[in-house]
Amino acid sequence: MFGTRDMSHEFQPIMQYYRPSIHTRRANIVVKFQDLYGFTVEGNVDDVNILNEVREKVRQQGRVWWALEASKGANWYLQPQTPPLSEGISAASRKLSALANTIALKRLIRKGIPPILRPKVWFSVSGAAKKRSTVPESYYDDLIKAVDGKVTPATKQIDHDLPRTFPGHPWLDTPQGHASLRRVLVGYSFRDCHVGYCQGLNYVAALLLLVMKTEEEAFWMLAVLLENVLVNDCYTDNLSGCHVEQRVFKDLLVKKCTRIAAHLEAMEFDVSLVTTEWFLCLFSKSLPSEMKEDELLMASQVGDVLSILHRTTHHLYDPDDLLTVAFDKTGSMTTNTITKQRKKQEPAVMAELDQRLRRLNSLKMDDKSPVSPRE
Repeated sequence: MFGTRDMSHEFQPIMQYYRPSIHTRRANIVVKFQDLYGFTVEGNVDDVNILNEVREKVRQQGRVWWALEASKGANWYLQPQTPPLSEGISAASRKLSALANTIALKRLIRKGIPPILRPKVWFSVSGAAKKRSTVPESYYDDLIKAVDGKVTPATKQIDHDLPRTFPGHPWLDTPQGHASLRRVLVGYSFRDCHVGYCQGLNYVAALLLLVMKTEEEAFWMLAVLLENVLVNDCYTDNLSGCHVEQRVFKDLLVKKCTRIAAHLEAMEFDVSLVTTEWFLCLFSKSLPSEMKEDELLMASQVGDVLSILHRTTHHLYDPDDLLTVAFDKTGSMTTNTITKQRKKQEPAVMAELDQRLRRLNSLKMDDKSPVSPRE
């Protein structure tokens, strides 16, 4: 059945950690290898050294998880391991114990989840497991069978985007990979007709397929992201949620990176040229690291800015560097702060989209009106 296929075995032979082929190019040693999920990575020797250090950190962090499994019990992170009431422990003590587990889990996740535990932890803490539990066990298989062969504008666009989703990947860019990704995307397009399908979701779903164990788990991860985690209307026809995120990002850029924001504004550079992909693809195509402030301030052409950002976002190898920037260098930025910023920007976004729609309808009316004969 579709929902129980374990795809991890299909690309295990080609997912060994580092298989470098080294060659000289312009006096620099360039190394190509496949990462954990089968993507080809290209970098220099320094990049490889960083990746080997990261690999060792992952091993060390894995030991921490295994030690907790031994002391707290298997799957302790899925449900708070609190003693039953019959043991005479007060409700306050139970809540404190659950809170301690929650804090410990949060810290552990920020330091990295061992790849072998990632599917189970993601599925649980995201809310995907809870969402799946609200429907019959056969829901996903029944949905895929029910929509098989149906053609809609969404399915046509999905078919168009399949070969463009991580081309060259050893599993995704195969008939089997395309078929699996198609089922997840088409299935969700029928589950939520309000969203249907939007370009960008193909990359999100593809990455979920690589991380999760089955198609069904990838489907429910996609569902919980769109229905519970992300801003409303990020992927609807007018992309209003994405426009809100863009405005929030620009506002935070002014507050957190004043010099860069002023320089880009002076150049009349619209950051949405870069960041739209970040938000629609949920950073699955590129992950922005610390901005190269000095380089950006020296840039005088839009093309230079795009080139700098492209290089920066495609050469981030150490997750600790990213978290250091996120939690230390940018300062406090709580979920509550971002939520307030979103609410602040929503009215302006909706007014702008309404004005754009009125202008578009007016142009359509002009096209339909009869042309006055020349005198």
